[in-house]
Formats: sequence, C-alpha cells, structure tokens
Amino acid sequence: MSASAPSSSPSQTGSDLSASLESVPSSALVPLVDSHCHIVFRNFEDDLDAVVSRWREAGVRALVHACVEPSEIPAIRALADRLPELRYSVGVHPLDTEHWQPDTAAVLRAAAEADSRVVAIGELGLDLFRQKNLEEQLAVLVPQLDLAVSLDLPVIIHCRDAAEPMLALLRQRQAENRCPRGVMHCWGGTPEEMDGFLELGFSISFSGTVTFPKAEATHACARLVPADRFLVETDCPFLAPVPRRGQRNEPAFVAAVAARVAELRGESLMAVAHTSTANAQRLFKLPVHNV
Repeated sequence: MSASAPSSSPSQTGSDLSASLESVPSSALVPLVDSHCHIVFRNFEDDLDAVVSRWREAGVRALVHACVEPSEIPAIRALADRLPELRYSVGVHPLDTEHWQPDTAAVLRAAAEADSRVVAIGELGLDLFRQKNLEEQLAVLVPQLDLAVSLDLPVIIHCRDAAEPMLALLRQRQAENRCPRGVMHCWGGTPEEMDGFLELGFSISFSGTVTFPKAEATHACARLVPADRFLVETDCPFLAPVPRRGQRNEPAFVAAVAARVAELRGESLMAVAHTSTANAQRLFKLPVHNV
C-alpha cells in the first residue's frame, strides 16, 4: 500500500482506460496477474462492476488482494466469493500497528486456516519513511513472520526506507531456519538492496512506480532482476502508472506496468506477461481463471 491516497471518487472511465492502453500492443492480452491490489477501499464502491470488466478485458486473470488490518478480512472474503480469480492475504500493515491486539495473531491464523483462498500473510513489514517507531513495528512484524512459517505461506513485505533493519532481521531468521519465502512488494529500493533480498530467496514486485521517469533505481532493478524472480502489481488504488499518475489506479493498469518492465528489459510484452504470471502462480499457488 502506498503512503499517499488518490481521490476517493472514480477517475477512470472505459474510454480513459482505452486511451491509457493505446500504446500497449494487443499481445498484452495474455494472462496477467495483479499480484498486489486493494479493492475493498471506498473509492471502488460506485463502479466495481465496471472495474472488474476492465481488468478482465485487459487480460488480468488472477489477483492477490492485500490486507492491511484484520477488520478488512470479511469484506475481502466476500469479494473473493464474487470473483473466482481473486485470492487474498491476511495481515497487519506496518503503518497500522494500532490494530495489533493480543489476539491478532490468532485471528489471522484462524482466517488463513478457514479459507484456502488465503495465499499469503501480509501486507506486513517496516516503514521508516512515514513513522520512526521501529520497535513497535518489529513487535507486529515478527509474530506475522512466525505465523507464515507455521502455516507454510509466503509473506507480502512492505519495506520503505527500512532495507537495513529488514535485511538484518530476515538474515537472522534464515540462519535459524525461520525465514519465510515471499515478495518485496511495490519495489523502490536500490539494486544492492534488491540483491540482499534475492539472496534470501525473495521475489521482487514492480508497481506503477516503474513507469515514473525519475525512478532510476527501480528502472535499474527491473533490468537486473532474474527472470524467475519478478512479479507485477498495481497496488491500486495507489500509484497509477504513467499516464494516469495521481489518479485512482485499478487492476487493468497492471498491463502498463508489464509493458514498462518489458521495455526496460528489452523483452517482448508477451514474454514479460508470461514470465511474471508464472512467477506469481508459483509463489502464491494461484489458479489462473479464464473469466
């Protein structure tokens, strides 16, 4: 989840979407996975059916809905009941530590064990850009990492201005054989930081930020990341890719993210779509529905 929210009112129409994807070749309409999205937010209430139609038309065949705190779980579960292509995570975001209670780990465990559509623990992590309460964030992060190991589920990690403490924690846990697999979502770090997480077995997920002209470190990472270790995502409703930057994002726009990653890697869009989809399927054990 991004630190800044877009307008709460829908800002894309069908014609807007068509315009933003005009430069995306028709070969993009191969199975894509939006590996990180937030759809239960209020700014999707008025036009959710249209949003769903647009992501299906854009080739999105599976989505992973991230959870930022436990009260979201019933709404996310209800959305999964409506949408066969949707899977989800359960967890507490590092900027939502006030939602961590003595029974939260048990609540997350029960939710994960009750529904096979829960494919990850998260969105968890560290964010020292918006808040400096490292010890409080660690107190929420560590039990979620423990839960992921216990359930043999991957983690979805939010890490902003916190690569050093995150790497230190995960390296310690790896030495103790207690480090889960997972993905560094909405990647915005340096190539050197990326290498640290790759060495620990993590995947790297690129969002709309990879389309931003000044995101040079992210561009470098997209060029360098191994083919079997990258995903694409929207993090919607945040971080809409160019040319919709600053507006509400939506899952259909993951095609624009994949197109920019393909350009940076010197590969075809079809190749990046197939590769990122296979990587997401493998990490999250996703079915890809032909909806």
